[in-house]
Amino acid sequence: MKCSVFIATSFDGFIATQDGGVDWLHTSGNQAAEMGDQADMGFVKYIASVDCMIMGRKCMEKIASMNLTDEQWPYGDTRIIVLSNTLSDAPDNMKTRVEMYQGDLNILVSKLESEGYAHAYIDGGTTIQAFLQLELINELTITRAPIILGQGIPLFGPTNSPIKLEQASAQAFPNDFIQVCYKASY
Repeated sequence: MKCSVFIATSFDGFIATQDGGVDWLHTSGNQAAEMGDQADMGFVKYIASVDCMIMGRKCMEKIASMNLTDEQWPYGDTRIIVLSNTLSDAPDNMKTRVEMYQGDLNILVSKLESEGYAHAYIDGGTTIQAFLQLELINELTITRAPIILGQGIPLFGPTNSPIKLEQASAQAFPNDFIQVCYKASY
């Protein structure tokens, strides 16, 4: 099964402030830029390519705190599995949208693959790091916001060994965000 990442970071590689804030994503860059058909920076096309999503508990809690309506829900009817060693139940406003999982990630990926799933969207810093450690990430798309936070929650952490990235592509958007895409090679 293909496992890929589609995430935004600050220019210096943080996915959130120390307290988990991501408001800077909505205030960074050229707010007056005419984005045309690139307003979502490829997210709709990406989400249409996945058939399931695996996210971490903190990521789910951040989304839950937004209290999104059905019209605002960005994941459509994509199956979402939330990893947590501390929660067995999702918050009330997420119960019908996600399922909780605790256990081995290789077993989860194998189970999903045996059920016919072909492409998983991996989201959340700790979850992405865990999938990288297990050499399960095939592709990374990282959109860099034009802001330097100086500190925060980093996208990447220690790895067992260097991870080679190849087949680079990049796109600059009118709002000064830059998106890079790589295939991972272990």
